[in-house]
Amino acid sequence: MKIFKISAILVTALGVTGCVTNPITGRSSIQIANNSEIATAAASEYKTTLSKAKVITGTADANRIKNVGARIKNAAYAYYKSIGRESALAGYSWEFNLIQDNQLNAWCMPGGKVAFYTGIMPVCKDDNGVAVVMGHEVSHALAGHGNERISQAMLAQYGGSLLGGTMSNSQWAGVFEKVYPIGAQVGLLAYGRKQESEADEMGLYLMAMAGYDPRTATSFWQRMESSSTGSRTPEFLSTHPNPQNRIADLNADMPKALQYYKAAGGKL
Repeated sequence: MKIFKISAILVTALGVTGCVTNPITGRSSIQIANNSEIATAAASEYKTTLSKAKVITGTADANRIKNVGARIKNAAYAYYKSIGRESALAGYSWEFNLIQDNQLNAWCMPGGKVAFYTGIMPVCKDDNGVAVVMGHEVSHALAGHGNERISQAMLAQYGGSLLGGTMSNSQWAGVFEKVYPIGAQVGLLAYGRKQESEADEMGLYLMAMAGYDPRTATSFWQRMESSSTGSRTPEFLSTHPNPQNRIADLNADMPKALQYYKAAGGKL
């Protein structure tokens, strides 16, 4: 009982100063880690990952990744500016790269470091498909899901010592590496179902704001589900919502997404 009371006080105290509300979805989460430190660590790991990979440049798919990424990034900036929240994106330094790898996967690290694997491109098929994935992954970064997961790890490991205290460099590095495994799987942060669902919703809105048809999202996720072979699920789907639930949620969010799409000049 005593441990529970201490934990409750800790969560309440941290919630006062570390509660962040997503301006697009309205979801609130505890984010007590330093965003600048997270972005710096992510940028370093991203650079290391690219140095060990075959980065594809100059191809139609590579250019598509950069172009779609830029449009969704610009749409996000325009939205945040329209609500007076552009300062929240000041620390982002965006990169969009295509990596030669047969995995059906893509990811975005904190600070806007995006990677698509060539294996997912046939499933994307076109700009709209890339926009579905791009919107989803960029949303993880914009929503601070990395900070949220790191904060959860910090609380689990150090608990009350976080109140009024500081973490050493080694402690911080240990938490970051626990959440973002070092090596080829660096981008595969195991987000929770709530975060994945939020990335679906926010990503749907962002792609619509950027002028991509949000109605194509359901067919993309159906193609991703069909790409599963036997009992093997693509890493991209391993922590994601049940396919039927995902489609239902996307359809529920579609009217709002179509409003954004129409405002961006899309034809209904």
